[in-house]
Amino acid sequence: MHVGPVGSVHNKAREAATNLMNQNTHIETAVSKHSDQARKAYRICLIASIKCTKFLLRQGLAFRGHDESVTSSNRGNYLEPLQFLADNDDKVREVVMENALGNLKLLAPCIQKDLMNACAIETLDSIMDGLKDRFFSILVDEAHDVSVKEQMAMVLCYVDDKGHVIERFVSIQHVTNTTSSSLKDAIDTFFSRNGLSLSKLWGQGYDGASNMRGELNGLKTKILREQPCAYYVHCFAHQLQLAFVAVAKKNIDIASFLATANNVVNHVGASCKRRNLFRGQLQEELVIAFENDCLIRGET
Repeated sequence: MHVGPVGSVHNKAREAATNLMNQNTHIETAVSKHSDQARKAYRICLIASIKCTKFLLRQGLAFRGHDESVTSSNRGNYLEPLQFLADNDDKVREVVMENALGNLKLLAPCIQKDLMNACAIETLDSIMDGLKDRFFSILVDEAHDVSVKEQMAMVLCYVDDKGHVIERFVSIQHVTNTTSSSLKDAIDTFFSRNGLSLSKLWGQGYDGASNMRGELNGLKTKILREQPCAYYVHCFAHQLQLAFVAVAKKNIDIASFLATANNVVNHVGASCKRRNLFRGQLQEELVIAFENDCLIRGET
């Protein structure tokens, strides 16, 4: 009755004690059995994969290809550079692609995502190291991708030791909706995850939407309740846009010009033939202007 059935607490504790005392099955012992040659081969394979990942991330290119099978003529942006490294480096060729062990190829989509996430974490850690314990401000705006998925983009601004204003894009998070409460929760989660303190937040900049700058329940009001020094600044670019729109509506000539320009762009841009005719006409006018030395040049 004390021992109980197979899955009893007593038997589980006995099994755990047996495994602990059996050092031959310890993970450190199993890892140490690998030869130095196998470790070096895995390191070379991993470094080659990381180089391809860093290149694609720096250029902002997609990883996956339409057809990544062995018979494909183009296996995607990740596998093709890796094959290029293998073709130009004998050491890499010996340990990647078909020459790698079955479970150490580092080619699976989940492995690619792990490498991307690792690079993202390292990049964010580097940004946070540069921020250190300085005062900073945040820029936040709503954004949605091509799949119409609502997201929140965030930028941190601070002044470095040389007096330069530094802006770093640090996050784009999925939010269920764009209410001020949801955005505030997303910001708090980001601050908590990266060790940022709301007491160091001395500025916030958003557009003029009611959920962002509302006096009662806007995002800026919710933050000001916790940090009164986080002064709000309406986005200057958004202010300029609003001012331009207001002026254009009041001036008949500007409104007529913008309406005409919009119609021309829509009409010409909707047809490849009309685009070619437009380019040809523009080229003829430029040639005539060059010949008559009457080409209007902008001020340098």
